[in-house]
Amino acid sequence: MLARVLMVGLGGFVGASLRYLVGGLVHRWAPPTFPYGTFLVNVSGCFLIGVLATLAEERALGPMARLFWMVGVLGGFTTFSTFGYETVALIREGSLTAGWLNVIGQVTVGLAAVWAGTVLGRSLP
Repeated sequence: MLARVLMVGLGGFVGASLRYLVGGLVHRWAPPTFPYGTFLVNVSGCFLIGVLATLAEERALGPMARLFWMVGVLGGFTTFSTFGYETVALIREGSLTAGWLNVIGQVTVGLAAVWAGTVLGRSLP
């Protein structure tokens, strides 16, 4: 169990560091009128989790490598990739309603949670 936690933690360090570096590079080159860094991180994370999930399901990507890359690196890089993968998995398995509820629910409730957190943050002394 400890080895698995360490694998995820090490991958998370790598992913979070990459997110910081990519975001910083994009911020230096792109205009500040749109969150280009976040957009790039989320889309590239979705692409990478698609590649890695396919390798894990159809070829030899062992459980420790999966923990490191998919949970650790991509989890630290962006949780949006996991959201995208899980939604596609629901739809692929025939749960179209659950897939769309996941999209609508997470986006709507997530935005509401940001608003509620902002309200709470402003009300604190």
